[in-house]
Amino acid sequence: MQRQNTIKTGEKLKLSELASILNVTNEEIVMALDAMKVPESMDAEIYDDENGETKISRITTNKDEENIIVNKMCIQKLIEELNEREKQIIILRYFKGKTQSEVAAKLGITQVQVSRLEKKILSNMRHKIA
Repeated sequence: MQRQNTIKTGEKLKLSELASILNVTNEEIVMALDAMKVPESMDAEIYDDENGETKISRITTNKDEENIIVNKMCIQKLIEELNEREKQIIILRYFKGKTQSEVAAKLGITQVQVSRLEKKILSNMRHKIA
C-alpha cells in the first residue's frame, strides 16, 4: 500500500517506513545501503591531469609523523615534571607566543628574571633528554 502511494505521489519513503515494510531495523537498512557502495581506491587519481595526484597523496605528509608524536610526548613529559612557575613560563613563551616582557608582567617579575629562568629551564630540559 505504501509502495503504491510512493509510486503515485513520487514521495520517498522515510527510513523508518521502509524498515517497517521490510520488518527490519533502521540500522539494518543503513548497513545494507552502505554495503552497496563500491569502495574507492586510495591510489585512484583525483584529477584528470598530468600531475596524477591521488587521494592518498592528499592525506599524507612528507613529515616523519611518528617522530613528531614521540617528540610531543617527550616534551609533554618534561613539562609535567616542571614546577608551576616553570610550567607557566614555558607554556606562555612557547605555546601561547608571549614575549618575555609579557610573561614578566603576568608573573610579577622582571624581563631579565624571565630570561634567566627560561634559559635555566630549557637547559635542564635538554639535560634530561640527553
